[in-house]
Amino acid sequence: MTDWRQRAIRIKWLALTLGVVAACTPAMQDEVARDAARTAVRPVLARNFPGVPLEPATDCVINNATANEILVLAADAVTGPTASTVEVVGNIAARPGTIECLAREGLPAVLSRL
Repeated sequence: MTDWRQRAIRIKWLALTLGVVAACTPAMQDEVARDAARTAVRPVLARNFPGVPLEPATDCVINNATANEILVLAADAVTGPTASTVEVVGNIAARPGTIECLAREGLPAVLSRL
């Protein structure tokens, strides 16, 4: 499939997703955006933080992201992770709240493997 066709398909899926989300309640919109953002965050964490348990680490990143960052990451879930995705995830991961969460939630999972 040509590059422009792939982009056209992605744009159509994004438009469809946005249409569905627009029909949801605010709580449902937030949950849909967070779920989409998780799919963009996981591969970045797997590549940049090998050995970190993905589910707890993903939750820590998502729970410490701003609403704007969630929307950016959710959009990246449609197009696939980019350099921007890596930067956003890195910025969130460096926050004190995220580090505390990773120590609390991720470290026990790492230690249980030893």
